[in-house]
Amino acid sequence: QVQLVESGGGLVQPGGSLRLSCAASGRTFSSYAMGWFRQAPGKERELVAAIARSTSRTYYADSVKGRFTISRDNAKNTVYLQMNSLKPEDTDVYYCAANLVSSVLTISVRIGDYDYWGQGTQVTVSS
Repeated sequence: QVQLVESGGGLVQPGGSLRLSCAASGRTFSSYAMGWFRQAPGKERELVAAIARSTSRTYYADSVKGRFTISRDNAKNTVYLQMNSLKPEDTDVYYCAANLVSSVLTISVRIGDYDYWGQGTQVTVSS
């Protein structure tokens, strides 16, 4: 089992940047594919970015390609989401999630694939 705690959210002006962090408990973090999701009130949770156990494989939603970067540091049990050129429509609660996988190359893109979730961190983009 793994516990996830997000941090780094806040209020930022349009065009600004934030870096979200997700710290995982346990000693098997490297066994999990990780993802960042976001959800607005009344809307479905959507995948923003995902990363395989191997940091060489990543996935991004079209809406964030070229602006967001997902990365992980297995030695620190942490996954990051660097968000640049933020827009008001990026305003959401952001969640990290973990999926236990056997392959180092598996990227999980379906919400149902994920076994563990953090509590979420609010990101607000507004002038």
